[in-house]
Amino acid sequence: MNINTKSFQELSKLELYQILQLRTEVFVVEQDCVYQDMDGKDVKALHVIGSKKNEIIAYTRIFKPGDYMEHASIGRVVVRKSERQGGYGKEIMLASINAIKDNFKETTIHLSAQTYLQKFYSELGFTAVGETYLEDDIPHILMVKEGGE
Repeated sequence: MNINTKSFQELSKLELYQILQLRTEVFVVEQDCVYQDMDGKDVKALHVIGSKKNEIIAYTRIFKPGDYMEHASIGRVVVRKSERQGGYGKEIMLASINAIKDNFKETTIHLSAQTYLQKFYSELGFTAVGETYLEDDIPHILMVKEGGE
């Protein structure tokens, strides 16, 4: 998988289309969750894009402190269902963590994790904080990765 990080302005029309298509495919259709995916935050984010054969198969968006959460954050973590056994989730997350360090010079990272993925994020150094909560009717928990590795 090739991984690139781009600002909203750097995205091609095709890349933006494929990102929105993938997010809708997973978060709206697969998870059967009607919500407003295009929330106005994409223009502030950096987009971490994983592709194979010119097709986006994995994606996250990252934010500097204050643009979404108090600290730097990762959101909209998604891997195409047919590609989930290839280790691409871990690969796109590690690239996202490094992109935050490189672009924002931050080592404390927050994310709002779907609770069923808590073990996955824990293996990447994130710790659950607080109680679970509903976000778009799906159980989530705040997870934090403190400085260092």
